Amino acid sequence: MSKRRDFLAANAGKRAPMPGFVLLMRPRDDGDDTMRIGFTVTKKIGNAVVRNRMKRRLRALARELLAERGVAGADHVLIGRSGGIEREYALLRTELGKAFRKVTPQAAPDTTPAKAGAQMEKRS
Repeated sequence: MSKRRDFLAANAGKRAPMPGFVLLMRPRDDGDDTMRIGFTVTKKIGNAVVRNRMKRRLRALARELLAERGVAGADHVLIGRSGGIEREYALLRTELGKAFRKVTPQAAPDTTPAKAGAQMEKRS
């Protein structure tokens, strides 16, 4: 993703804050099953060297996990946080997996309602 309006639209979607980053996910509902990803790191994090290092880490994480855990037809945005540059890569990877589970729409479990009389106990 490269357009500001796409990032702003993703901000209205689901959010999964983690210590090293924030994952935003918003289904586009345009009939296209392509998964798009965007990365952003603010100047509050550090100078250009630090921000680029953080973006490289986020890109590597997305390359590993987006294909298997991302939502088809959705925009995903990873926002770097200040703690993300010091965190171990394996820990960031675990957190990204957790974040994907948080924002991924879950299938409703098949729960058929039991008959009302079957669970009630007769008291006389």
